[in-house]
Amino acid sequence: MLKRIVSFSLLVCAAFMLCLGGCAQSQSAPASPTHISVWTYYNGDQLSAFHHLVGDFNSTVGKEKGIVVESYNLGSVNDLQDAVVDSINGKVGAQPVPNIFAAYADTAYAIDQMGMLADLAPYLSEEERALYVDGYLEEGTLGGEGAIKIFPVAKSVELFIISATDFDAFAAETGASYDDLATFEGLTKTAQRYYEWTDAQTEAPNDGKALFGRDSMANYFFIGAKQLGTSIVEVHDGVATLDFNKATVRKLWDNYYVPFVKGYFDASAHYRSDDVKTGRIIALVGSSSGATYFPRQVVDENGLEREIEMKVLPAPQFEGGEAYAVQQGAGMVVVDSSPEEVEASIEFLEWFTSPERNTQFSVLSGYLPVMKSANNMEAVHAAFEEELDDNMEQVLSVGLATVESNTLYTPKAFEQGGAFRAVLENSLSSMAIEDAAAVKAAVAAGTSYEEALEPYLSDKYFNTWYEKTKAELEALVG
Repeated sequence: MLKRIVSFSLLVCAAFMLCLGGCAQSQSAPASPTHISVWTYYNGDQLSAFHHLVGDFNSTVGKEKGIVVESYNLGSVNDLQDAVVDSINGKVGAQPVPNIFAAYADTAYAIDQMGMLADLAPYLSEEERALYVDGYLEEGTLGGEGAIKIFPVAKSVELFIISATDFDAFAAETGASYDDLATFEGLTKTAQRYYEWTDAQTEAPNDGKALFGRDSMANYFFIGAKQLGTSIVEVHDGVATLDFNKATVRKLWDNYYVPFVKGYFDASAHYRSDDVKTGRIIALVGSSSGATYFPRQVVDENGLEREIEMKVLPAPQFEGGEAYAVQQGAGMVVVDSSPEEVEASIEFLEWFTSPERNTQFSVLSGYLPVMKSANNMEAVHAAFEEELDDNMEQVLSVGLATVESNTLYTPKAFEQGGAFRAVLENSLSSMAIEDAAAVKAAVAAGTSYEEALEPYLSDKYFNTWYEKTKAELEALVG
């Protein structure tokens, strides 16, 4: 008899029910346990999965060792960061400082400068450290001298996700192939073909559709530069050095800004998955942890709804470049409090990242496990008796293969790291959106498509943007 296929949402529902049971059992813990508070920014499936595992810990190891973990959702990443700072500064109305909170490296660096974070290195033997994927613990080394301030709990990589329904129809008529999407250069050329193919389906000229959009522009800069042999920023002991290599940046420009203003790429909603849902694009590069938001239906401009199937591919790389992929996902930091609370916090984090539990969280949330032994599909399948739905199977298998076949990279934290990332995130993408709109407006007013594009494709236009952006980044690295 065939195994029953369990959808991702059903897995989460099951996990939530287990959480309720686990939380109830935790009431039998010792009369005076050590209480540990954990603040996260998780939501939806991720939050349900985390609550389930917290309940499991409280009813087993926590009950045995006298530890009670209480988890709280503080909203978005920025909301969480603000709440932590308010607590540390003793702001009126702020909640007590948590024992553990989720943080990206830049936030952790800023809090560490206040002297508030515990060094986890003394609690982890060399054998224990070797269990984690190379680079995950390295990301959390802040302050020099081998101090570990961020504990890895779940990571993600970028994936290329596309509506197979739409691409297959395009490929059947044009001969396009999924293999064409393996490189940024191939993606740019394929997006042009898609624009021209959709343009030819109407009588109106130059009304083709965009094929692609991406969520994180900062990742595009950081990882694209690494693939092309440079590092936009190098950080040593908190001191940052800029290398905004012009030839590298021009390559990035030619494979994002240029196709964007031509109408081959697009970005409208807050996330590209929403642009897929409205039919503005059919493909995106986004986080593996956000892949569950890729729509199963598209609603077009006429309000008509149709089903689509999703296909997951590795994120594109530059032709002839080095195999780098982004490493992302917040870790957990432990506030430097009493020895009992710090030890209890680490007890929970080590339990949470053990292969079985961490794999469960990964399957239920779309993140990737942090232990080497859990980074394969055999371990994923072993964690669940039921089969995964096809979408999550694709996300995890391609994500884990990305970890295996690439050098993972994320820039080290420094004082102005958040502002530096914001410049990379917005400087090119915002201009591309504005200029693409200007081209469309000019064409609508009667200017030819070629004439409307001309001002935006010149070397002078690139150089102006390049020098402005370089100056902004130089000011941040000091």
